[in-house]
Amino acid sequence: MRIEIKGRNVAVSDELERHVARRFRVVDRQVSKLASLEVELIQEQKPGIAEGAVATAALHLKGVTLRASSRARELDPAINQLGQELTVQVKRHRDKRRKRRDARVAGGERRPAPLEDREAPPVGV
Repeated sequence: MRIEIKGRNVAVSDELERHVARRFRVVDRQVSKLASLEVELIQEQKPGIAEGAVATAALHLKGVTLRASSRARELDPAINQLGQELTVQVKRHRDKRRKRRDARVAGGERRPAPLEDREAPPVGV
């Protein structure tokens, strides 16, 4: 999985990149290598906002995009909450796909045979 980290009012350091990669390791194991994760870290500048650290993520999978967002006082807890939210969404998505596949197989639905394996219709009938 490819991870892209953007920071708004936050400098994205190597330590912050490692923290994000560590938190999304579980998600990385559950999705395809072609998936891409965009994480945006925002530090609000207004002093009146109690939970000024915002972390948002968009996980682009084949045919679907999963999104999550979390707020906290500091960036690290916001990233941790975001990782947990996205892990739950990925698990729910995988279970849903498995149910559909199992229902298709159990229901006897099959794909048509390739053209070369099919019998040719009688000619001139």
